Amino acid sequence: MTNKTLNIVSFDVPFPTNYGGVIDVFYKLKALNLQGIKIILHTFEYGRGEQKELEKYCEKIFYYKRKTKFKNIFSTLPFIVKTRANKELTTNLLANNYPILFEGIHSTFPLIKTEFKNRTVIIRAHNIEHNYYKGLYRSESNKFKKLFFNLESVKLLKYQKILNKADYILSISPSEQNYFASIFSNKSIYVPAFHNHTDVNSKIGKGNFALYHGDLRVSDNLKACIYLTKIFSKTTFPFIIASDFSNPKLEYLIKKFNNIEFRKLATNDELDQLIRDAHINILPTFQATGIKLKLINAIFLGRFCLVNNKMIQNTGLEKLCVIANSKKEFIAKILEIVGEDFTKNHIIERKNTLNNFDTSVNAQKIIKLFY
Repeated sequence: MTNKTLNIVSFDVPFPTNYGGVIDVFYKLKALNLQGIKIILHTFEYGRGEQKELEKYCEKIFYYKRKTKFKNIFSTLPFIVKTRANKELTTNLLANNYPILFEGIHSTFPLIKTEFKNRTVIIRAHNIEHNYYKGLYRSESNKFKKLFFNLESVKLLKYQKILNKADYILSISPSEQNYFASIFSNKSIYVPAFHNHTDVNSKIGKGNFALYHGDLRVSDNLKACIYLTKIFSKTTFPFIIASDFSNPKLEYLIKKFNNIEFRKLATNDELDQLIRDAHINILPTFQATGIKLKLINAIFLGRFCLVNNKMIQNTGLEKLCVIANSKKEFIAKILEIVGEDFTKNHIIERKNTLNNFDTSVNAQKIIKLFY
């Protein structure tokens, strides 16, 4: 394997690992590198900067500027694709004859007009993107953003045919595997999300608060926080909302309640500690898309996970979580769980279930497709 080289095209700089999409990219390239694969990373940079950490795992790194000009909204191509149109990227991919892994449909502009003959091309599908944007449309209250998300959803459904140009599509969850397999037949292969965990590190016993964590710039996450605030306002159990980004509307809302607080995160370590210390990691979503990396983190690190069906359905992780689907059910489950200890038996069950999420095994699956 030491002579095997791979181009990876990433939609964003995959470090620091502070949101779901880049977590999958970073730990995938790290796992591939540990298997002896030499990586040429091509990545779009639009605010995260060049990262020295990536040099540990990549032979070469090319950074490209994402062109987020307003006029790109009016392109017939999806905005997430058009803003990553880059001739230099195509030139650099053609400068070698190594196989290519495109991370997300976002990064596939070179496939529109360029043939990469006699080279294996794989696309990692991070979501069923048109469904994801339709979900953002439903969650968003701002009229301009709603219009943008709806148009993007329509464009992405039309653009999805670009996946025909791949030799393989790597789906990220069982439900998405079913979807892509129904359209692209045996091209679609389920490869679970990559992450930084090698073992379950949950604490036994009890914690004294519940935790929700997520990027509050995402409308679905903000909607979940407002929903949970209404739930925890009916209890006395402490509830922490943790994020890298604050939201004035949410902070104003939670000031009314003594048992609810917002915690702005400074580091990933701080988040990991909160996940481990919490008694309940509570993670509802209003979008049944992909698999949420924050759910995987909570299961590997935390105690009880309380979720709704849209978060857990068809992930293979259903039996590791407590499920509620209405405010009344959430309140009842919270009151039930706070009286329970998290035990060694819970940890054993998690270890037995999480075999599919072994990053070393999943890296080998990808290598076999390329070589």
